[in-house]
Amino acid sequence: MTAVVSGGQYRPLTQEQVERIHEAALQILERTGFTYESGLDEAMDSLERAGASVDRDQRRVRFPRQLVTESVARAPSRVILYSRDGRNDLDLGEDRVFLGTGGAAIKILDLETGELRASTLRDLYQLGRLVDRLEHIHFFLRPCIPTDIPEAAYDVNVFYTCLKATTKHVMAGVNDEEGLRRVVELASIVAGGREALVEKPFISVITSFAISPLKFCTQSTRIMLEAVRNRIPVALSSAPMAGSTSPMTMAGTLAQLHAEELAGITLCQVVSPGAPLLYGGIPGMADLRTMGYLGGAVECGMMNAAIHQLARHVGVPNYNSSGLSDSKVPDAQAGWEKAMTTLLAAMGGSNYIHHAAGMLESMLTVAAEQYVIDDEIIGMSRRVLQGIPVDDEHLALETIDAVGPGGNYMMAPHTIAHMRKDYFMGNGVTDRSGRAKWEENGRQDARERARAIARKLLATEDDGRLPEEVDRAIRQRFEILL
Repeated sequence: MTAVVSGGQYRPLTQEQVERIHEAALQILERTGFTYESGLDEAMDSLERAGASVDRDQRRVRFPRQLVTESVARAPSRVILYSRDGRNDLDLGEDRVFLGTGGAAIKILDLETGELRASTLRDLYQLGRLVDRLEHIHFFLRPCIPTDIPEAAYDVNVFYTCLKATTKHVMAGVNDEEGLRRVVELASIVAGGREALVEKPFISVITSFAISPLKFCTQSTRIMLEAVRNRIPVALSSAPMAGSTSPMTMAGTLAQLHAEELAGITLCQVVSPGAPLLYGGIPGMADLRTMGYLGGAVECGMMNAAIHQLARHVGVPNYNSSGLSDSKVPDAQAGWEKAMTTLLAAMGGSNYIHHAAGMLESMLTVAAEQYVIDDEIIGMSRRVLQGIPVDDEHLALETIDAVGPGGNYMMAPHTIAHMRKDYFMGNGVTDRSGRAKWEENGRQDARERARAIARKLLATEDDGRLPEEVDRAIRQRFEILL
């Protein structure tokens, strides 16, 4: 199982501020309420039977605080997202931190040419293979959209391709309820049966159920409810932009976002009590000069850390975001934006941090070499969470006494025992050689070193991660395009 490390060292909100934002969210749900698109009559009927006030003429639903409080209390405080081989199971809850990929990029920087082009199904597969081999990236959330396949074939082919590429936990969105049912059937074949899949779900689904501000999206809400009925873990994604789809202030954005998440959790638990889900707040900022999305701002890291505090306050594991960058290529700007937001989210204790690897250009673009660089950033961030152990072994008093004044620790047994355990070793992309050696190796910068590592990892034998008989059964049942 993936080594467990815990955050919580950074808390941007005091407990009093958390409680005040929670109270503000309850007021929003009681007084302002939600609106909803057409096609959600069944969901509104469920909420009304549970005690919500539904005005169908105005399409407005208001949530009594007792309904919200009782419903949210039914959501599990611990959710395990399984890997297929048991080596990367994600035990989500409390302040336990895991980081991985994310996004729906439509472009990729070609690994060989460095040129920008549309992303394909083969790219998705190769990125999955790369992530499968990068130690510090813990899950594979579909990072790019294959633009070379028909939309009708999308859902099954995306999940198949991800499962073929990696045994790590796979998450993605789907286009509609029928697509979800087909994905569940596909995953059941891989699991060896529907019951086995529900017992140890190695897939989960993202649903962007809320259109900020405060509006239920028909298609995504219906997918969300189909998932919870089938006991497939679901991330309730809500992504307001401060200044555009939420108040300009961070506190206002957090209050609105918390209200959106509470509404989504309430609806899920009314329909399927006890269903596994993740509080999916992803606060961002609008660039008011262009109205574009800003993902790499330091305030995004602060708000994402605050999101974990709000999720913990209601006792639900959270899904949020880090590692976004407004840079167009893997450069210094990408480095500082990613490192800052990832470290803040990790130190905040967020449970399932997606977008932490691979993303560029505010989620429009991915690059294989960026996954290698981000694997290093994630590993460093998790090392920070481990802290500095202070005990008899680590204080090393006996070794200090044995070496004595003026001695040398280079060959001390204590040094040999700890030199690979106490310090982060990395994947090789960080250069620590002298200038002469660096010049001898071709004066490569971090991007070039990362490209070389990515090529080497992808050059390993491509045997796929699905047993031959399972692969054959899937191809007999579905039209697989990979």
